[in-house]
Amino acid sequence: MTKKEKREKFVKAVRTELKENRKTFLVYSILRVLVILMMVLQLFNHNYENVFVCILTLILMVVPSILQVTFKVEFPSTLEIIILLFIFSAEILGEIQSFYLHFSYWDTILHTLNGFVCAALGMSLVEILNKDKRIPFQMSPFFLAVVSFCFSMTIGVLWEFFEFFMDQVFLLDMQKDTVVNYISTTYLDPTKQNLRVLIPEIQSLAVNGETLAVKGYLDLGLIDTMEDLLVNFVGAFLFAILQYIYGKHGDKKMFRNLVPFLQNENKYDKLEENRADGINTDELIR
Repeated sequence: MTKKEKREKFVKAVRTELKENRKTFLVYSILRVLVILMMVLQLFNHNYENVFVCILTLILMVVPSILQVTFKVEFPSTLEIIILLFIFSAEILGEIQSFYLHFSYWDTILHTLNGFVCAALGMSLVEILNKDKRIPFQMSPFFLAVVSFCFSMTIGVLWEFFEFFMDQVFLLDMQKDTVVNYISTTYLDPTKQNLRVLIPEIQSLAVNGETLAVKGYLDLGLIDTMEDLLVNFVGAFLFAILQYIYGKHGDKKMFRNLVPFLQNENKYDKLEENRADGINTDELIR
């Protein structure tokens, strides 16, 4: 098979994956139309940075299907819909519609959800290895919970690295600032003996001799980063606890709609054959 044929087969498989489940495809289609409409609006407003965000969102919404085709895994419809809604909520609602500024809890909700979903993905990676007969690899429910938790936290930390990089290089302010009314620092210790200097009740902020409309000290992203990691911890820890309980004392039906699993061999060929015969492919996912 030539490279062109392989590329065409890959693109065809991705398209098949997108249309495989009716509910997922419906959600994907609605969100895609909304993103395109938003992109056109931003283009008319000459806001080209937001146009780029819309293009990025359209690309990210196809990534789950690309991952499924590339790694031969199946994302349950519930998990895929959560991922699509997460991308739309973070990029379109959060960045372009400024939900991060209008709703203080918006970023907290998304990072908590991210911790939960990434823990599910981490668990699925180990589960796939466990089911692969070529790899003699088994893990107890406790260590499976630890791995899923650590995987989620690693993704969270890498994302904060990415935000820091974008802020430092492109000045995007992805790590949002926080206004605080006191600081405790050893930097201002005149004796240079590492003694703590407390500055309480800060009511104003001046930069280059100009007083800003800020009633306190402006923390440049540290508090936001730590809060993001904390709620990511909560989401990852919650999934790890649930996974351990059901893995140790019950079945795994609870995770059937949240955890990816291995695909059947020649899945896409079978889907095409079934479509040609008029068979409902939604019933053939598992």
